[in-house]
Amino acid sequence: MAELQDYKQRRRSHFADSEAMKITRSFGRYLLLLLLLFIQKGYVTAKAFTGTYGINYGRIADNIPSPHEVVTLLKASKIKNVRIYDADHSVLDAFSLSGLDLVVGLPNGLVKEMSENPDHALTWVKENIHAYFPKTHIVGIAVGNEVLGGGDLDLQESLYNAVKNIYNATQKLQLHNIQISTAHSQAVFGTSYPPSSCTFKEEISQNMKKLLTLFSQIGSPFCLNAYPFLAYMGNPDHIDINYALFNPTNGIYDKKVNLHYDNMLDAQIDATYAALEDAGFDKMEVIVTETGWASHGDLNENAATLENARIYNYNLRKRLAKRKGTPRRPNFVLKAYIFALFNENSKPGPTSERNFGLYKPDGRISYDIGFPGLKSSSVNSLKDFRAQNWQWSCVSMLTLFATVLFLSL
Repeated sequence: MAELQDYKQRRRSHFADSEAMKITRSFGRYLLLLLLLFIQKGYVTAKAFTGTYGINYGRIADNIPSPHEVVTLLKASKIKNVRIYDADHSVLDAFSLSGLDLVVGLPNGLVKEMSENPDHALTWVKENIHAYFPKTHIVGIAVGNEVLGGGDLDLQESLYNAVKNIYNATQKLQLHNIQISTAHSQAVFGTSYPPSSCTFKEEISQNMKKLLTLFSQIGSPFCLNAYPFLAYMGNPDHIDINYALFNPTNGIYDKKVNLHYDNMLDAQIDATYAALEDAGFDKMEVIVTETGWASHGDLNENAATLENARIYNYNLRKRLAKRKGTPRRPNFVLKAYIFALFNENSKPGPTSERNFGLYKPDGRISYDIGFPGLKSSSVNSLKDFRAQNWQWSCVSMLTLFATVLFLSL
């Protein structure tokens, strides 16, 4: 009788253990499915642009704050998306563990070398991207800047291979979520008025089509440097400055497509979409990689005033905060990097080139559009940073727990 009771007890214990293992296994599977959902929804994978607002951090100056101070300034201003024009290691170090998303530039001076030698491209990516990722959250590489439409024909011919070799290098190094791009000026267009008539210039169309084909294959956007300031300066007698500044105005009407534009930036972006459609790339997204307004200029740069710069950048910030598209692409939320973070006193060219900064060299604001100065603090910015770290910690713990469960079964 006692033996029978022991047998029944062992059976009950075995059944209970089996049920516990089933529950544990199901829970582990649930956790892994939850992690997959996180990845599919983009909570874990890198994004090239978060939100709608970003900044260009140029450093052609001898009097601007240190990279570490710049990180403090950006976090206080809650500007997460940042572009730089090179791969300076002091900047990459400063951005480590900052929570900021960084696009690193490969300068025009290196484009030919990267084009001619894939091994050099691989070395460059190893030393300047792979060595810092993921602590420095690099989300993109911009290969050259405003190459097509420029004066160096050899450089234009080199751009495609440089982009391809840099992309291949990222794939070899398992950097699959880093977006490869190149930014274009409006010099690549033959005409842009009305917006629906815009096409690429014939002389750059062959090189442009090769690039667009590659970008469509790897999922990169068309990057546009768009400056209503320059367009207005080039034709002040025929352009209403209010139209360029996002101020209330009658705007323009594009009869061909029955679309109305109340500001020039939207029109410039939709002109780009028209050119892409004409070239056969109607699904490609346009991201504005530079736009801004100078706050000071030479005697012949009358529109470069502190007030105009304030109005443009304030209205642009409001426009981006609406998280809406353009008349031609209402479902593609407009994203833009502002030019620039600082006035850069060593830049060549007219005075306006040295006065696009939202901030003065000492970190004080150039004009008020709602951002704090360098010496201000932001408790909310710190909270956002901690919240981001908490999210990553939770994902890491879930991954570890689910893995341990499966290994133990």
